[in-house]
Amino acid sequence: MSKELLNLRRAALLGSAATLLASSFTGVAVAQDQSGDDEFVIEEVIVTGSLIRNPNLVRSAPVAVVSTDEMTFQQTNVAEEILREIPGMVPSIGSNVNNGNGGFSYVNLRGIGSNRNIVLIDGQRLSPSELNGRFDLNNVPLALVERVDVLTGGASTTYGADALGGVVNFVTKRDFNGVEMNAAYGVTEEGDGDTKRFEVTMGADLGDGKGNAVVSIGYQDSKPVYQGDRAYSVCSLGSGNGLCGGSGLGPYNTRFGNVNPTGTDGGNLALGGVQDDRTFGAAFTPFNFNPFNVYQTPFERYNIYAAANYEIAEGVEVYTRGIFSRNVVETIIAPSGAFGDSVTVSLSHPYLSDAQRNAFCAFDTQAGDGYTPLFTQAECDAAATATSPNDPNYREVDTQLRRRNVEGGPRVSEYSADYFDYQLGFRGDITESISWDVYGSYGESRQSQLQQGYWLKSRFRQGLLAGPDGCFDSSNGCVPVDFFGPTGSINEEMTAFLQGGESTVVTKFDMAQVKGVVSGETGWTLPWASEAVNFAVGGEYRKYSGAQKSDLLSKGGDLGGAGGAAPDISGGYSVYEGVAEFVVPVVSDASWAKSLNFEAGIRYSDYSIDADTNPSFSTTTWKLGTSWTPVDDITFRATFARAVRAPNIAELFAPVTTNLTNLGDDPCASVDDNGQVVNSGPTGVVRDVCIAQGAPAGTIGAIPFPAAGQANYTGGGNINLTPEKSDSWTLGAIIQPAAVPGLTVTIDYYNIKVEEAIAQPTPNDALDACFDNPSTSNPACLAIVRSPIDGSLSGDEAVVKGLPLAFSNSGNLATDGIDVTVSYGHTFGAVDWNSTFAGNWTNSSTFEAVTGVSGARECVGLYSANCASIQPKFSWNWRNTFSVDKFDVSVMWRHIDGNSYEFEGDLFEGELPDNLGYANFNKIGSYDYFDLSVRYNVLENVSITGTVSNLFDKEPPIVGNDTGSTSYNSGNTYPSTYDALGRRYGISAKVTF
Repeated sequence: MSKELLNLRRAALLGSAATLLASSFTGVAVAQDQSGDDEFVIEEVIVTGSLIRNPNLVRSAPVAVVSTDEMTFQQTNVAEEILREIPGMVPSIGSNVNNGNGGFSYVNLRGIGSNRNIVLIDGQRLSPSELNGRFDLNNVPLALVERVDVLTGGASTTYGADALGGVVNFVTKRDFNGVEMNAAYGVTEEGDGDTKRFEVTMGADLGDGKGNAVVSIGYQDSKPVYQGDRAYSVCSLGSGNGLCGGSGLGPYNTRFGNVNPTGTDGGNLALGGVQDDRTFGAAFTPFNFNPFNVYQTPFERYNIYAAANYEIAEGVEVYTRGIFSRNVVETIIAPSGAFGDSVTVSLSHPYLSDAQRNAFCAFDTQAGDGYTPLFTQAECDAAATATSPNDPNYREVDTQLRRRNVEGGPRVSEYSADYFDYQLGFRGDITESISWDVYGSYGESRQSQLQQGYWLKSRFRQGLLAGPDGCFDSSNGCVPVDFFGPTGSINEEMTAFLQGGESTVVTKFDMAQVKGVVSGETGWTLPWASEAVNFAVGGEYRKYSGAQKSDLLSKGGDLGGAGGAAPDISGGYSVYEGVAEFVVPVVSDASWAKSLNFEAGIRYSDYSIDADTNPSFSTTTWKLGTSWTPVDDITFRATFARAVRAPNIAELFAPVTTNLTNLGDDPCASVDDNGQVVNSGPTGVVRDVCIAQGAPAGTIGAIPFPAAGQANYTGGGNINLTPEKSDSWTLGAIIQPAAVPGLTVTIDYYNIKVEEAIAQPTPNDALDACFDNPSTSNPACLAIVRSPIDGSLSGDEAVVKGLPLAFSNSGNLATDGIDVTVSYGHTFGAVDWNSTFAGNWTNSSTFEAVTGVSGARECVGLYSANCASIQPKFSWNWRNTFSVDKFDVSVMWRHIDGNSYEFEGDLFEGELPDNLGYANFNKIGSYDYFDLSVRYNVLENVSITGTVSNLFDKEPPIVGNDTGSTSYNSGNTYPSTYDALGRRYGISAKVTF
């Protein structure tokens, strides 16, 4: 093989296309010539990770690539599903997230956050989809995607802020000619969760080859998979006891706070459950919410992608690209209700029994210090006859209400999002070796969230203030609501009054940008090199604007179980940038170096925030890289990059509100969600702290743990935030031994550290800051606000502010690990065998919310509420494909290393109910999945592919329902990491002409 071809091959393997080997999804980017021929062809390459477009220059950054064949074999319908399968990636919000899914899908590179990477199409930014600055992967036109490049490490110098973990670049097919039609259908073995996808792509050359135009139209539909339709998730299992339970919000068994059924000293119940005989007691039926929730969210999408280019003059081309998509995502979660909300109950309420009225009146206001009832028996009896609040006998009690709206069905949020991004640009040549490129684009996302099935807090409060003649306030068609009776006591008329209608939240985001780049060869060549120094210089301007507008129901926090108010948010910022990059070939064809290249880049950015105080800041990012090929068989590569992430609109402008976070423990609590007393309560200074935080003294020993594993927290935006800073470096090698034709091995170490990270303390950080040094004068203790009714961290967000979790630049993130890939191809007679292996070993992934205070929390191989999505220590994908004549048979082996609970030993271990067998919630063993695909090329232009995913129908690990984050720990498992759907069948067909 000639030196020129050797250099060309090496450049391709080290450039963006090269490392199609960096994932098991990849085939060999440029296969070694197994026959020994010198013939070698390279097509047009879009380089990921550099503004310099010369594909002949060796690059140093490792890039993983997903090929179209892999997407075909996987039968994937959305881009998020493709990316989360890459070893080393961590599942983010996607199709298997239900509670916590805001209608969008994201990618989380290396586990450092879905807001710390950039998604590109053909190397260009698109408008984000929401206020956290993230692009919705549902908008990617998969039918036209040729490959997906995933670059690891800081890339802010090339692409601007946010690329701390790396970039994902969807590279589309170039100069498409003809028509391609795709159709796909999939279904689980249980007969549910069916998916459909149809796409048509058409393209043609223009003006005798002066240009090309392409348009792709697609439709996709996915049906839900309910957790109630799988044996392992029919019942919500308590992570601490393994029992079939649920939340402490009874389905029909209402619970009220602050009652004393016995009328005695020590007879107080922090939460009294309504019994069938209309009395109060400690017993109640926990609500099993699992059957209402889903493992796969319903999804419908229409999308159009169009692009064109045309040479309008010699050496000058105009190009354009437009994307439009309409996505509808439905999240279906368990019924709404009253989630510990504060209410006032009239003691003359028509549905209140004498025994229940007496229990309210008999509440001991001086518990532990004698017995003093709230009202005397005489006052209580007289109150029963009061007809209005003006009656001198009228009495009322302040309490809390817990009850699910099972009569009204589940909460359904329909997220309808319209997205478009349009680009127009011009490019041309200045000289034979220098070119220019200028473009502008504008993109906009508009999402409407329609919320249905919610009780209104104002309505159940209104329905509890009633007397013998009806509601004291008769507006809204008020009827007294019977929260005091057995099953069926809340009838259709009451349900219709409580639900009160629909609510809407509209989120809009837009980005305008202008960018210009001049790139090419300088004409300077070092004495020892054969290639000239290449450069790229450019300028860029981007303007971001975002807003959230809520109706009065959402804005006022009136939706029962919505997790808090959805306030109006509005803000924006702009940035001017200048950038320069160089690639310097240092040595070519020396005895000690077949090639030695050096690359460098720098970007300066100036930000202005749209706020009254006109805050601003500037950043400088830079990168260095080198690649050295001592002999043809091996290349060493290394990079170092300084990157930044600017605060997004939500982090800057969101008002302070009280919402829900995940928390299973509370040092002040004693009663679990099943109503069982698990400890006698805090004593000494811890008891004093609990009282100082707002817990009534009489509730000590009876304070409930956070309802359904969720506690209130208070937080919001901070206009004084500044950019995060990241340092990342990689060191690796590509090995292509001439002695083993067809073999390519890559190994790369990566190290990413983020300082001054914009972060909120974890719930445990907030608790530890207090209870590691408990004192009634400790500010961290006094910042926690408890329920004045039962002392818990759950309840009415207007009163129970919960944990303080504010944004600040106080965090640190760090991760490091090794990626290994092996790719090999060989021919055995009539059989072609191609094998690709990709493995990731993550050494560490730490998060410190408050530097020097909260401690670096390790999350690799661990799961808990503090470590949201599972990040295994080791994972791999190994695909083997055998091709014979018109058939391709491919097997994928996916391995996930074992994981453990962060506080191992605290969770349940033993026999589970309902014949689910033995389980240890503290550990998840290693998991192996196998997928089988068969492709038949019926004709030259017709192919059919069938896939069986999870071939051996392996069930997911069971860890209970309140082990971790609600978004990722659902249905007793982690459905974004482990297959909760079971064996699935898919078939697709492609026709081209």
